[in-house]
Amino acid sequence: MSGTERPRRPSGRPPVGEPILDRAFRLLRAFVDNGESLSLQTLAARSGLPKSTALRIANQLVRLGALERREDGEFVVGLQLLEIASLAPRGHGLRAAALPVMEDLHHVTRQHILLAVREGDEGVLVERLSAADAMAVKYRVGGRIPLGETGIGLALLAYAPESVRQVWLERSVDPARLRRLLAMTRTEGVCALTDPNPLSTGPHIISTVAAPILSHRGQALGAISLVSPGPHGAQVANRVAIRTASLAIARAMRAPHPRQADEGVC
Repeated sequence: MSGTERPRRPSGRPPVGEPILDRAFRLLRAFVDNGESLSLQTLAARSGLPKSTALRIANQLVRLGALERREDGEFVVGLQLLEIASLAPRGHGLRAAALPVMEDLHHVTRQHILLAVREGDEGVLVERLSAADAMAVKYRVGGRIPLGETGIGLALLAYAPESVRQVWLERSVDPARLRRLLAMTRTEGVCALTDPNPLSTGPHIISTVAAPILSHRGQALGAISLVSPGPHGAQVANRVAIRTASLAIARAMRAPHPRQADEGVC
């Protein structure tokens, strides 16, 4: 032997010691669009896992019902995930209280009505009601929403911890405007803005009116918004409607569930 060690070939394996659950969630997060089906190669590329590892974990997730495999070999999200996710208390409880109010708003405006909660320094869309002929919007149910760049995100950010607000102020290209919008939300209970449409299709300008849904302690349980085409979203009627909706949802969240009320009667 020459005494020199032959260089090792990279194995392509995930970091040593990375838990299997972390890798499984990397695989699940590869799905980003509604109804999306992904090949093994795409799953591996998006998750940053070797194909052999991606296949092994994907097959385990198929057995558990978290993924399903179609006849063409591609993978889709399984119904088991939907069943479990529907039990999430923050999203499910808020959605149940908000849905009647959202349906009324949707019936009157025929525009997009969004409901979201904060998770860390992002928002998560838990419900969206949209008319069949309404313009396309960027965010899907279950999708992540940037707090400092959307109306409903700003409504959440206004009541987020100071450390989270500071993160977005540092990221912002116009921190002075962001501070004004956050101050508006806290003083008026509603945030209204008009911005370029992030999608290439549809109107060039869209408007959002959003309001936080606050607990009796002043903490944001979530936020509701109305998204409409053109520079008309800041109209007084929309601001009043969204503010009233947020207050109605907050009252519904504080009210005891009928079953709980029955159990409390002697």
